[in-house]
Amino acid sequence: MNTTVMTEPHPQPHDSHSPEDIQRHVKVYLLIGLCLLLGTALTVGAYYVHFTSVVTTITVALCIASVKAGLVAAYFMHLISEKRMIYVLLVFTGFFFLGLMLLTVWAAQDYPMLPAR
Repeated sequence: MNTTVMTEPHPQPHDSHSPEDIQRHVKVYLLIGLCLLLGTALTVGAYYVHFTSVVTTITVALCIASVKAGLVAAYFMHLISEKRMIYVLLVFTGFFFLGLMLLTVWAAQDYPMLPAR
């Protein structure tokens, strides 16, 4: 008969509501909030910069907006931990986006012929 006595208590599951864990999450959220504030300041600053073309202006604005939207989606919507689902949705989105763009280009060639006068 084996009479082994356990001297260590059972391991406790990781408590995600411990003060240290909450403090770590708050620091991350404050850092992301600071990055979003910096992005907003960058957007306002870019408004006052005269770019040479409209394409450059739109590209800069979309890049800043994409980074800010990515931060919001990843951290505040908690999508950063949903790796597999995000990739599946990204593939479907890319497939349908490409399909819609190809249909648009294909339909651009399909205009009605005007009768000759």
